[in-house]
Amino acid sequence: MELLNNLSIGLEAAFTLSNLAYCLAGVFLGTLIGVLPGLGPVATIAMLLPMTFTLPPVSALIMLAGIYYGAQYGGSTTAILVNLPGESSSVVTALDGYQMARQGKAGKALATAAIGSFVAGTFATLLLALFAPPLADLALKFGPAEYFSLMVMGLVASVVLAHGSLLQAFGMIVLGLLLGMVGTDVNSGMERYTFDSPYMAEGIGFVVLAMGMFGLGEIIKNLEEEHLRSSSITKVSGLMPTREDLKRIFWPIVRGTGLGSVLGILPGGGAMLASFAAYSIEKKVSPNAHEFGKGAIEGVAAPESANNAGAQTSFIPLLTLGIPSNPVMALMVGAMIIQGITPGPSVMMEQPQLFWGIIVSMWIGNLFLIVLNLPLIGMWVKMITVPYHHLFPVILVFCCIGVFSLNNRVFDVYLMAGFGVLGYVFTKLRCEPAPMLLGFILGPMMEEYLRRALLLSRGDFTVLVTRPISATMLAIAVVALVVVLAPSVRAKREEAFQED
Repeated sequence: MELLNNLSIGLEAAFTLSNLAYCLAGVFLGTLIGVLPGLGPVATIAMLLPMTFTLPPVSALIMLAGIYYGAQYGGSTTAILVNLPGESSSVVTALDGYQMARQGKAGKALATAAIGSFVAGTFATLLLALFAPPLADLALKFGPAEYFSLMVMGLVASVVLAHGSLLQAFGMIVLGLLLGMVGTDVNSGMERYTFDSPYMAEGIGFVVLAMGMFGLGEIIKNLEEEHLRSSSITKVSGLMPTREDLKRIFWPIVRGTGLGSVLGILPGGGAMLASFAAYSIEKKVSPNAHEFGKGAIEGVAAPESANNAGAQTSFIPLLTLGIPSNPVMALMVGAMIIQGITPGPSVMMEQPQLFWGIIVSMWIGNLFLIVLNLPLIGMWVKMITVPYHHLFPVILVFCCIGVFSLNNRVFDVYLMAGFGVLGYVFTKLRCEPAPMLLGFILGPMMEEYLRRALLLSRGDFTVLVTRPISATMLAIAVVALVVVLAPSVRAKREEAFQED
């Protein structure tokens, strides 16, 4: 009964004309930019974030959520039509999706991705509505020590689940923590790492960092790889799957949705891990395993369902604990802070319209994805064929305007450019920048909670291991590190993230 009351609050908030319009705009803009090869959800949200600064909090977060799964959908479109995944979780979709497109089945592949995404999104949204309240109640019992240990566990998990070298992921976490310390210390009033620059006294804006690393960095990389872009698919037809196709994709969607719903909660990119795992499992259990890699429709249904379910359930730790589980959620935390909202369990009690409005808008957004995007597939195909060197100046100008509008300072634009170059360098060194963004967001929060814990315990560090919940989370973090450093586990981990 309580759930129905909560959902009615969400329906009242989401089903206003303005919020429906912002949700539709978010889905459309997310797909519009996400369909460009190389620009995934993180880069898309980073570039479009300034558009939401003047909106009411509920409308802003509904629009950002729409941008998120719109960009997710756009990533699958480029993977299928151009064989260039828009994001890491669409890598495995490209394996069979592009082969289907080459065989004249692009419409079926895109429709399968849309159906799988909608079913997975609906189920994951239901899970979010069911499990968020009890988790938020549990989080209210957390003290500073528990929150600090939870963030440590989250950062360790992001290292364990990061794509690539463990050492590089750890280094990126440390770099993010250091960048998060730049500015004036709240407690002592001392400036740290500012190099006596008055512009750095307030710290580095997360929008500047995100737009530089993920926006400009991606632009530079895409310009370098433009010669790899080629779309032989100029027309898409046959959008409706046959009855036989629907039978083949039913269980892959079910399995992918279940797996993605669980793995999406994990810190460090659960959606990507879910899509890889779903493809691997489907390849082993499917009666059509011999078709995988050659255009199996199951190879599109399973990973697309998994990554969309993972994208939706990644909101659970954000909305209940205030902890981002991936870079997109880190951007959402920044957006909430800009709107004057403190992420965490108190949001559900103090602002139920915001909390439940976002949950209801997720289902609406997934419905918009099907209603809006399938008829517009022809437009997405034409966009993909536009040379990237004609598109990047517009994206670049948009990034510069967005960053300048934050504080009306040219310095922020220069700083964004510096982070853009740094992001490109990290790409060439195969260092995944996502852990750095998590470290940047969580670093100041970890410092604050550690200080509070030590203040309450009068400087006794053992408070972190004498409180049961805190000790358990630290133990999980230590065990995860020890296990993943074992040679046999490291080898299997690298194998799990292979594209084939």
